[in-house]
Amino acid sequence: MPYVYLGAAIFGELIGTNLLKAATGFTRLIPAMGAMVAYGLCFYFLSLAMKSIDLNIAYAIWAGIGIVITTVISLTIWHEPINLASIVGMGLVVVGVVVLNLYGPSH
Repeated sequence: MPYVYLGAAIFGELIGTNLLKAATGFTRLIPAMGAMVAYGLCFYFLSLAMKSIDLNIAYAIWAGIGIVITTVISLTIWHEPINLASIVGMGLVVVGVVVLNLYGPSH
């Protein structure tokens, strides 16, 4: 169940981040309020996940998956550019998440 909570936290973070983009600097009320609700739920579910998953593992997975999927969304929905440095950086984040999961403190 903790990984279901972590998945819900990741989903909330993705929704919240994209609503922040849609809120255009908190000038649009509905997306801004939606972002706050999404982030509230995100952190609630992240806290539930951290009851059973080590902090460093939970945060690395949450941040790593969030970064990669947010980048894909920014490319497809928001039509934002990406460069080689961004791709390399995301690759390093993914490698870090894998290393933490394979060799972290709980192993």
